[in-house]
Amino acid sequence: MFFKAENYRHPAFMEAVRDLAPQAPGVAAWGLMTGVAMVNSGLSVLESIAMTLFVYAGSSQLAALPLIVAGAPAWVILATGFCVNLRFMVFSLHLRKYLLHLPRLERMVHGYLTADISYVLFTRRFANPSEDPSDQLRQAASLAGNTFMVWMSWMVASFLGIFLANIIPTSWGLGFAGTLCLVSILCSLASTRMRIFAASVAAATAIAAYHLPLKLNIVLAIAIAVVLSMSLERFVKLRAGQLA
Repeated sequence: MFFKAENYRHPAFMEAVRDLAPQAPGVAAWGLMTGVAMVNSGLSVLESIAMTLFVYAGSSQLAALPLIVAGAPAWVILATGFCVNLRFMVFSLHLRKYLLHLPRLERMVHGYLTADISYVLFTRRFANPSEDPSDQLRQAASLAGNTFMVWMSWMVASFLGIFLANIIPTSWGLGFAGTLCLVSILCSLASTRMRIFAASVAAATAIAAYHLPLKLNIVLAIAIAVVLSMSLERFVKLRAGQLA
């Protein structure tokens, strides 16, 4: 059991599961493709299972695989995974006020299980944290339902991909299905001008630096997008302060 029993028994848990159900096939397709990719990249079944359980981040796993195959230094692999997963630090900061009343272990479990789509659906449903205990329980149960559904969809599909890697043909186009799922998440997150600017800068940089070795174009794209976005945000605040 990942969470306390009261989370599972709360009606908000199943409501969140149903809300996320339409997204589950996309998550499963992405997980299936990632499982196949890990084994086909040369990882053993045991290594692939361990990576699925402990990393639990499809984009980071796929970014690290070609680096592992190419024999890249460990620091490059870790730096790439860190940069690709920087968005989860932002998610954690945003969710902190929602979860601060929970025990540390439960907060850590939420942090491990929260994925892009579960974060998006949860924050859409609950725009602000609540100080009322009954509302706090409802929010915690809803987040638990979202994250549980994503985790189950991902893990089951990833394990299938790992064990059936030599049977599933590449002509199924699983990578494209997973990409479509991520594109839909990106569109949901691009709700402000700053986010659209950051995504545009990152995409342009990644394409321009595509020929860099060891997939360093991903690291460069994230770094430039973060620096430019933070600089622009600071400039806008200073400009607003001067005008005021």
